[in-house]
Amino acid sequence: MQKSLTSTTACLILALSTLLMTADNAHAEEAKKPESLTERISYAYGLMISRQLKERGIEIDLGQFSSAFKNVVAGGEPLLTEDEVAAAFAENEKITATKNMSPEDKVNMEAGETFLAENAKKEGVKTTASGLQYLVITAGDGAKPKATDEVSVHYHGTLIDGTVFDSSVERGEPATFPLNRVIPGWTEGVQLMPKGAKYRFFIPNDLAYAERGAGADIKPFSALVFEVELLEIAGAE
Repeated sequence: MQKSLTSTTACLILALSTLLMTADNAHAEEAKKPESLTERISYAYGLMISRQLKERGIEIDLGQFSSAFKNVVAGGEPLLTEDEVAAAFAENEKITATKNMSPEDKVNMEAGETFLAENAKKEGVKTTASGLQYLVITAGDGAKPKATDEVSVHYHGTLIDGTVFDSSVERGEPATFPLNRVIPGWTEGVQLMPKGAKYRFFIPNDLAYAERGAGADIKPFSALVFEVELLEIAGAE
């Protein structure tokens, strides 16, 4: 969300803003076919965006939509922070995915939610604001990694029924990767760990592979369990 706008996006904003800022005056007038280039490109962008939103089943408040565009063009302060914007997109994506899920997907999601609700009551299990749950097995006393760090870990991944789908422990070889290139539950969870620690993570589907699933074993909307030992942080003492 921090990336600068592309020229195409900038043009989109300007075109839609022109349309939206004149909407109050034009609303009472009978619709007429766009003639000038500004009118035509504004109408074209309006068609494109409205069709995309309709196809995805996204409900839009036209007043807020118009307000946001006017605000950007006027150089005003947005009413939502970047984090709040990201949270809105994430929440809407989750709702959209839920509407389109199959009966099997619904079973997977509900099983995960039930498992996590019961697991949260167990002694020693902590829950973060995102819904990630973790249990400290070994505390560790080293440095903690940042999301941009490369880490080496041993891990053992299972479904909530205990089925093993991946394990560096069983392979006998640690895994090394940038912490910001893995599922959100890992990125958040491993940052909680001091070097040398071993945690067990209980990851909701939306912090794992969500509606995508992964491979033959991880079905869409599956909650996952990982036991992770943080061995090394690249560049850390």
